[in-house]
Amino acid sequence: MRVSYGKAMMSIGSCFAENMGNLLDKGRFTVDINPFGVLYNPRSAAHAIRRLLHPEESPDDVLFFHEGLFHSFEHHSSFSDASEADCRRKIRERLLASASNLRRIELLFITFGTSWCFRLKENGRIVANCHKLPGRMFERERLTVESTVDEWDETLSALWAVNRAAKVIFTVSPVRHMKDGAHENLLSKSILLLSVDALQARHSGRVCYFPAYEIMMDELRDYRFYAEDMLHPSEAAVRYIFERFAETFMDAETRALLAEVNEIQKALSHKPFHPESDSYKHFMAQTLLKIEHLKAKTPYICFEKEAGEIKLSCKNKSVE
Repeated sequence: MRVSYGKAMMSIGSCFAENMGNLLDKGRFTVDINPFGVLYNPRSAAHAIRRLLHPEESPDDVLFFHEGLFHSFEHHSSFSDASEADCRRKIRERLLASASNLRRIELLFITFGTSWCFRLKENGRIVANCHKLPGRMFERERLTVESTVDEWDETLSALWAVNRAAKVIFTVSPVRHMKDGAHENLLSKSILLLSVDALQARHSGRVCYFPAYEIMMDELRDYRFYAEDMLHPSEAAVRYIFERFAETFMDAETRALLAEVNEIQKALSHKPFHPESDSYKHFMAQTLLKIEHLKAKTPYICFEKEAGEIKLSCKNKSVE
């Protein structure tokens, strides 16, 4: 399995799926990140994919009003809105766009966060997000290896019935869920690891595993690699894991192109003290040359907007 420019990808799952997806997006790869927002448990991630596979059969989400906003139990709070109509519009637009993307992707990244999930007492449905509703409304349960493997076996079969070319890379999030204690966190992660191992064995060649969790636990053991909450990986840790990911799934040519993209991104984010100076104008002219040189090598990497802004800025400065 190879990650390369021009290859359509999708990333679904926990906040670590967003971390990795955002780094791919920053590197100008073609990636659709979390169409339902952050999804922590395997059951909700599988349900999201099945909805994307058949958007025409997907009913309108049942919304509820809480603390001034309309929410969906199947979506992250980033879809919530004070307007019911706007909430539905955001959900539907993203569903249709990502459903189209799923049919043409070549790589699907799935990150499992926890095997714990919440079931709504009212109807027994597992929810993707509780939206800070009272705990008495839910029953909490831990998924089993058997149920997770069976559900994902069906989900992958449904995916390949629509998109035979799709390959799947599973990861287990290195984010620690410590509200239940260290032992319960390890049991939860173990269920996820065993589930992925079984899926990889069943679908060899179409499914593989990237050990983000193990890299965090074994190579980045020091607490300096954690954020202030001591649960999430720090930015340095995420970058390190992404570098290991690139070494695993990208060939030398793709990594070289990514290095060029990152150099351009760094230049574009530079904030000068004196934007009118000749040295800064020269710096931006060099950046524009790098963008044009990269475009000549591969049409899949696009900096059209940024190049246009540089040209317009240079033109305005010349007029002044």
